[in-house]
Amino acid sequence: MSDTRRAFLRTAAGAALALQGLGALSACASGAPVRGDGGRSDFPPLEPDAAGWLDLPKGFSCTRISKAGDVMSDGLFEPDAHDGMAAFPVAGDPDRCILVRNHEIGASRSRGGAFGDDFVRAASLSADQIYDRTAGGRPLLGGTTTLLVNLRTGRLERSHLSLAGTATNCAGGATPWGSWLSCEETVERAGDNARRDHGFVFEVPSQAPGLVAPVPLKGMGRFVHEAAAVDPETGIVYLSEDDQEGLFYRYLPEATGELQRGGRLQALALREQAGADTRNGSGGLAIEPGRSLIVDWVDLDDVEAPDGDLRFRGRKAGAAIFARGEGLTLAMEEGRPTVYLVSTSGGPARLGQIWRYRPSRFEGRAEERTEPGALSLFVEGRSASEFEMIDNICASPHGFLVTAEDGREDNFLRLVTPGGRVFPLARNAHPDRSELCGPCFSPDGSVLFVNVQKPGVTLAIRGPWGSLVRAV
Repeated sequence: MSDTRRAFLRTAAGAALALQGLGALSACASGAPVRGDGGRSDFPPLEPDAAGWLDLPKGFSCTRISKAGDVMSDGLFEPDAHDGMAAFPVAGDPDRCILVRNHEIGASRSRGGAFGDDFVRAASLSADQIYDRTAGGRPLLGGTTTLLVNLRTGRLERSHLSLAGTATNCAGGATPWGSWLSCEETVERAGDNARRDHGFVFEVPSQAPGLVAPVPLKGMGRFVHEAAAVDPETGIVYLSEDDQEGLFYRYLPEATGELQRGGRLQALALREQAGADTRNGSGGLAIEPGRSLIVDWVDLDDVEAPDGDLRFRGRKAGAAIFARGEGLTLAMEEGRPTVYLVSTSGGPARLGQIWRYRPSRFEGRAEERTEPGALSLFVEGRSASEFEMIDNICASPHGFLVTAEDGREDNFLRLVTPGGRVFPLARNAHPDRSELCGPCFSPDGSVLFVNVQKPGVTLAIRGPWGSLVRAV
């Protein structure tokens, strides 16, 4: 791969606060559908892991950082159902990093949380530290944990519960100012399982030493939230929706870095067809990879959507639909942002798509009407040997994207090149064969962290990343 093309996916994590974005992108549009082996045979095969965690290429290894049920530094238990995650630097200490990690525990579950099955340890929390409880009074078990990891020794040095009482915290996204946006992938209504409505985004500062005040960012809408990506220049937040007819949203905040002050929520529409269906199935547009589609953004009202109908009203207003919008990551291309959106079950084979959105130079301003942003299909799965049901996605500092699968059979981490070629990077070797989630690189690029949702572990992958770059 040439230096110019490798720059396609250079991470910008060293600048700002470890935003898992891509830097200095160029020549990155794919003009052909994804190919499973990249047309090359020299990418290293995966070798069996004797420990039974991840099959990896020769020279790579993984270690377990933490697991569900461990007692954390705050005396609470590490919850299970590990999901989305991001890594942040520690100021003045390049040997350590902070992980903020979601736990996708639904409102109806009463086991696997931080307080033990008897909930005795919940007594150590004050009422205002727990966002919600069931009608019977027990705390909801979703939320986030924060971990301090020593990159030199590979050891976990500290961990604590950082957000409590939320539901089904699936993915999210890092902000340029060093916080994690934790997304509720549910529209649970107040009732037996909860006293409040759910389906919101919560902000967790990575440096917070304990539990944060659980404040829902209601201006970002109430829907089946999946992921978030923040443009460091404008502060605009892009949001995905995990529904077969989900929308792709953006949030225009009143003030960058102050999301609680409110803002305006909009949904993406294709100028050539109102209410377009991007799934490339029967009845929708036939969208070829690389084709540039002009974009408009439609305003949404009543965004707290007590009836959970925001996507229906958005499409009626002209918004395009995506088949299960999940992972998001933000890149910089020639000094301008690029957003990558995963559509988990998009495409004729329903194996998934990766979309590429190039914002306008005037994103979020009146001038974007005459110089609009553009959407294109980057890659689309044709067979399960290429990829199946991509979920999370992250940028690499080594010149590629990393995707994590939530499929029906084996689940892989995949490496995606600037040209849209796909290679197997890791396979879940655990007998549970659950989804892999939350991939993110340490700020120095040396470690790829990933979660195995069942049985609930966080792993750290190390190896000669440069050799993979040369192989593709």
